[in-house]
Amino acid sequence: MSEFAKYENEIAAKITEMEFNGSSKIASELVNYMKGILEWNEKVNLTAIKNPGEFVIKHFFDSFPAAKLPEFRNAETIIDVGTGGGFPGVPLAALCPEKKFVLADSLAKRLRVIDKVALESGITNITTVHGRAEDLGRNPDYRETFDVCVSRAVASLPVLLEYCLPFVKVGGTFIAYKGPEAEEEIKISSGALKKLGGKIDRIVDASDGTYSHNLIVITKSSSTPKAYPRKAGTPSKTPL
Repeated sequence: MSEFAKYENEIAAKITEMEFNGSSKIASELVNYMKGILEWNEKVNLTAIKNPGEFVIKHFFDSFPAAKLPEFRNAETIIDVGTGGGFPGVPLAALCPEKKFVLADSLAKRLRVIDKVALESGITNITTVHGRAEDLGRNPDYRETFDVCVSRAVASLPVLLEYCLPFVKVGGTFIAYKGPEAEEEIKISSGALKKLGGKIDRIVDASDGTYSHNLIVITKSSSTPKAYPRKAGTPSKTPL
């Protein structure tokens, strides 16, 4: 068995365990995506993870848990803010081909690679949009138009809330991928939640022994005021 065939089997087994259909097809698409990203990574900075085994765990298995949440299962439109090399958006799109995904990032050359590699891999339910979250969140084409927003972006929760909640419809959900510090981040986010129209619903432990992750599930309880997001660069410099 080749190295990549082994990873395909591992991914297919994980998908079956999660009770999703089409495990072998999805696994094949994702392995092809991984091959393409690792190849392009030599020219464009897409991921610091270059070992395929580590890639499967930290990019695929780490991205999957949001797909099991009822809010995600009921969603039709999802935006991934700060997608980087396409995570968690591409693995979630592969799992759920019936849903529409928009992957947003501030680096256009990353998005061009994602478009190319995803299409070549057979993952056709994604579109990409180039821009900073602060600018896109004010654009009427994207503002409060999504059922769910996901993000694995490296930012504190108060900053992420200002980046992400403007994209979510009232009644929709923001799912923030966080590590073991989730409780502490929630404690410093009460001001941001109140100003942006969000409410913490729950923390979901998404650890499975190979990685440690929490999903913070935030409901959009009221419309985000027009003043937010503030101009590019302000949320990270002066968190709410």
